[in-house]
Amino acid sequence: METVPGAETLEARNRQLNRVFCSIAKTPLFERRFCLCVMGNATFPPVTHMETQPVEPALTRGCVVSYWRLMRRGSSLIAAHPATFSVFSNALGQQNPRWIASWTDYFFCGRHSMGLLLDPRHDIDAALLSYRRVFWSLALFSGVINLLVLVPSLYMMQVYDRVLTSRNETTLFMLTLIALGLFMFSALIEWARGEVMIRMSAGLDDALGERIFDAAFARSLREHNANPAQVLTDLATLRQLITGQGLIALLDAPWLPIFLLVAFIFHPWFGVLTLVLALVLISLALWGELATRTRLGEANRLGVQSSIYVNSTLHNAEVIQALGMLGPLRQRWSLLQQRIIAAQAHASDRGARITSMTRFVRISGQSLALGLGALLVLEGQLSAGMMIAMSLLLGRALAPVEIAIGSWKHFNSGRQSYQRLSQLLAQHPRERLRMPLPPPTGAVRLEQLYVGPPGASQPILRGINFSLAKGDVLAVVGPSASGKSTLARAMVGVWPAMGGSVRLDDAEISQWSHDALGPHLGYLPQDIELFDGSVADNIARFGEQDADKIIAAGRHAGIHEIILRFPKGYDTPLGPGGLGLSGGQKQRLGLARALYGHPSLIVLDEPNSNLDEAGELALVQAISALKAAGSTVVLITHRPNVLAVVDHILVLKDGIQQAFGPRGRVLKALMPVPGTAAVRGAGEDA
Repeated sequence: METVPGAETLEARNRQLNRVFCSIAKTPLFERRFCLCVMGNATFPPVTHMETQPVEPALTRGCVVSYWRLMRRGSSLIAAHPATFSVFSNALGQQNPRWIASWTDYFFCGRHSMGLLLDPRHDIDAALLSYRRVFWSLALFSGVINLLVLVPSLYMMQVYDRVLTSRNETTLFMLTLIALGLFMFSALIEWARGEVMIRMSAGLDDALGERIFDAAFARSLREHNANPAQVLTDLATLRQLITGQGLIALLDAPWLPIFLLVAFIFHPWFGVLTLVLALVLISLALWGELATRTRLGEANRLGVQSSIYVNSTLHNAEVIQALGMLGPLRQRWSLLQQRIIAAQAHASDRGARITSMTRFVRISGQSLALGLGALLVLEGQLSAGMMIAMSLLLGRALAPVEIAIGSWKHFNSGRQSYQRLSQLLAQHPRERLRMPLPPPTGAVRLEQLYVGPPGASQPILRGINFSLAKGDVLAVVGPSASGKSTLARAMVGVWPAMGGSVRLDDAEISQWSHDALGPHLGYLPQDIELFDGSVADNIARFGEQDADKIIAAGRHAGIHEIILRFPKGYDTPLGPGGLGLSGGQKQRLGLARALYGHPSLIVLDEPNSNLDEAGELALVQAISALKAAGSTVVLITHRPNVLAVVDHILVLKDGIQQAFGPRGRVLKALMPVPGTAAVRGAGEDA
């Protein structure tokens, strides 16, 4: 039986881990080392039972692993040596423990169903944990800044109690000079803290931007109603939370007890007043959160729906204009907007009441502090300078609470963005590194292929079997909704197989990296999409431009002369979607993109649907040239004119393979079928 490296040392570390977890279990998590990265208020329950037990070998692929389980009323904390933790964490997840955690020499990490704790196995958490030393630096900066905010109170107290009574100008000058120096030092520290936060935010964007972009692309590929713009908005929200007042409030929050202690040192009654005001403000903030959370969540959800609806609607503006559909569509959008506004108004009404109460408490607190100070001065318990200093200190003590209250919505937005991004990255993990394979020659084999849209339970294509040699040309024919476009998507790897396989040179297409395989594939979808860039950029697939290959692709697609008549030729900029081009020009440009670089396998879905006679002739000539060059071509078509250059024909109907074989044999088999007269004239045996 295999032994996991490090498992043999588990018992030796039992005593150490026992002390560690027992101490952690009695301590709020946000007091641990990584507290500056934590969002949420989850705490460890006290431990009532601890036991050591092995994991079932079946769950760990036969590995011998021990782990510690801390239990309290049915909830558990699972702990193990880091060397063994990754082996069985997924297996333990099947048992649905309340906590899964590991201890390393540097930090404790965990995941809870209700809290947001940092787990280095997750992309966002790993990026945040890579900045834990920076967080410690920010905490140090904040500590210095919070100490220096006491300077105005001390300066005021010294001026009132020493300078005005002694009437010593030298003392006033020196005190003012010292105060100005400390103010300048505080400003420099705040500037440094801001610069560090900005650079940390930029670093997180660099670390996560491409990963999140790839995940958003993967989701758009799998979900037609995905909103990729929301993903980038979530990343911006998370970045702004780090550079905004939210993180500053989190860094300043631990200083509230220190300011309360200073207030009690000034006078017990002043400390009591400060504590009561802080508790009232915190209570109002929690009330506001509970009162507005549901409505704001509903408004955000409806806002996302509205954004998706507007994008999908305006994308078809020409159809809307031509068919007079704007009125009904606008009415549907208006109803959705009314629901959003109603939810926001309901939340804003409650929030406004709580905000006014908060302002009343804050302003009243300042006056009460002055009144209390004056009373204590009259009773001889304080000096006039201490009275003024108390008032300033009260504002400073309540500042972290007020900043936290003002930043609460940003905290909530950041938490929701974090959750959405974490879910996105978990659903679309980073593509694993694959061993590079030799460039494909173009030989294709489909074995019992079952394919359907991503997420569908039933396949569209069922049991497709055929093979093509290098340089073969295949025509796929059949009635509408027979699965022809589904076959095209499966052959280029856009839709993964639900069963069976698509093989290029005997290797399953899933074994190829998309970036490595892409240059060897040509694909023309039925709905052609061009991108914002020049004509040359679109033909070269936005990669490194090779002028000879670009012009060759344009010539093969029969669009070279047309491009030369554009205002700037191949450098002519195209708007999103190829704005300004005709349907035939878009199709030829898409064909040139598919032919760029002489791919080994080319899949063309209805390439002649928008072509005139000259364009169709150019298509036939291009297919003949590709065949002569050794490229394998799969052609989906309804028109018989291009069948003269194909070697094989595949007939599909209702997702079932009806026939496959050489062109002449399949055409001969189809001859008795009504409606094939036009097809028969396309050619005889290959």
